Parts: sequence; structure tokens; C-alpha cells
Amino acid sequence: MYLVIVLLLMLVLPVGSTVAEYFSGGSAPLMALVGKWFVFWGVGVRLLLAGIRQFVQPRFTAEQIFQTTSPDVLPLVRELGVANFAAGVVGVASLAAQSFVLPSAISAAIFYGVAGVRHIAEHDKSRNENIAMISDLFIFAVLSAFAAYALLA
Repeated sequence: MYLVIVLLLMLVLPVGSTVAEYFSGGSAPLMALVGKWFVFWGVGVRLLLAGIRQFVQPRFTAEQIFQTTSPDVLPLVRELGVANFAAGVVGVASLAAQSFVLPSAISAAIFYGVAGVRHIAEHDKSRNENIAMISDLFIFAVLSAFAAYALLA
């Protein structure tokens, strides 16, 4: 189930939304649409949902992503959940406030890039940690490309 959700939020829905809007006759440049939809789905919806789950069910992240059963980490996972929820709210709000897209993309690229590199350093990764690593590095690359485009345009 985790893989399906990640694929939907990090690839299928943002690519589908980008393609649909691009071919609907709009005048926005393709990279602007990439930023808009990857921020909405990959940052907004994904982090919003992850934040809620980490706050309400911190044990899942602790065990499935960080591979620990220690209850000592649960307060930290809950705090991560609040931070993810906050970033997710801004990403979702970017549909209504276009000025949120670039700052959200930059902050999320940093977050996802660091998280992805941290996952690389882990030995004996679980399947879910590998999924998190690949999706984190993928969205880091997409958001970084969009941010570079937006800042240089």
C-alpha cells in the first residue's frame, strides 16, 4: 500500500495533472506546470498525509522507515509529523496562492534531498526505506530543476 501511495503522489498524479493542463490549451510553460503540480501533489498532499500519519501513528514511521521499535523516538516522529503537516499545508495552498510554489519547492527540495542522502547512508534498508529513498531523491531532482528554472527565468 505504501508503494502505491508514493507512486500516485510522487509520479502518477503530478505527471497526469501536468500533462492534462499542458494539453488543455493553457499558456503556462511546461516547467511552471511541473512546479505547480509536483509541489501540490509531491509536497502538499504527500507531506500533509505523512504528517498526519506520523503524528497519529508514529510507530509506523519509526518501525517501517527508521527500523526502530524504541518508544523513545515516538515524540521525535510526532514532531517530524507536525513539520511535514505544516509544509504540506503550504504545498496544498500553493494552488490558491501561486506565490507559494517556488518557496515550497525550495524548502521541500532541501528536505527531500537531505532525507534521500540520509537513506543512502543506511545499511540493511527495508523495502519501505528503499521506496522512501528513491522517491525522496526523485522529488528532490524534480523540485531542484523547477527551482533552477524559476530562479533563472
